[in-house]
Amino acid sequence: MAPIVSAPQQRVHDLPGHGRRPHPAYHAAMHAHRPHHAAPLPFGDHLRHWRQRRRLSQLELALQAEVSTRHLSCVETGRASPSREMVMRLSERLQVPPRERNALLVAAGFAPMYRERALDDPAMAAARAAVQRILDAHEPWPALAMDRHWNLVMHNRLVPLLMQGIAPELLQPPVNVLRLSLHPQGLAPRIHNLPQWREHLLERLRQQIATTGDAALAELAEQLRALPAPAGDHGDGDGHHALPGEHLGVLMPFRFNTPLGELNLISTTTVFGTAVDITLQELALETFFPADEATAERLRAMAAA
Repeated sequence: MAPIVSAPQQRVHDLPGHGRRPHPAYHAAMHAHRPHHAAPLPFGDHLRHWRQRRRLSQLELALQAEVSTRHLSCVETGRASPSREMVMRLSERLQVPPRERNALLVAAGFAPMYRERALDDPAMAAARAAVQRILDAHEPWPALAMDRHWNLVMHNRLVPLLMQGIAPELLQPPVNVLRLSLHPQGLAPRIHNLPQWREHLLERLRQQIATTGDAALAELAEQLRALPAPAGDHGDGDGHHALPGEHLGVLMPFRFNTPLGELNLISTTTVFGTAVDITLQELALETFFPADEATAERLRAMAAA
């Protein structure tokens, strides 16, 4: 194989969050979609919401939680107050995420169970450094970390190199990875298999919304669906586009055009499943790998430039 010569590249400034304290706008975005209620919802309303979201009847939930249907009905209607143990048991059976479990505990009159600290909190310095080490160790392949709303919070050196020529407004913090990927002024024109990649991302987002019930994610999904759909896509993310190298539900190639040639990548997502801090528990690390030797050569050339 002939050696790949690195083409001249325009210098790209480091993206926000590369191992440093996130931009203040990041914190504003993290809290912008939090609902404001005149009065907090009672525990029974929270319980009914999650039971219906999981498509369970009171009888089915009562059997799973090993409580009487009558007692569950009384808790849901406010005629009985649950114990802390009962709140945790119901949350477990309903697969309520940690952030929402805290809300259930508070609504029932108990202290929250999971800590929530900002990523730039001094107490998070060790965790932040550990995440950055993981991302840096992945070089010369790209890797990044995202929060629960798909906002970019950390990355390694390769990520900015793939974002040459992006519209400046899309790179203002917080940088939303999904919007950056699918926007016509973002990466979308460079993605060779855009219809398949768009379906893949929208399906991942749909599953996340179904699990968390996050209103901000639902709003993001609507914004993404409103973006121009690629040719051959119906715009709803529910099509079926076969692609060589694709393994449905397991592996989706990401084919991306660069000045050095096309990159054929695959990716994996890592989460911290045992974290007791909500911020860390919701952090996702997206790591890309070359799917062929030509891609590996091009990434090495980019990293060495």
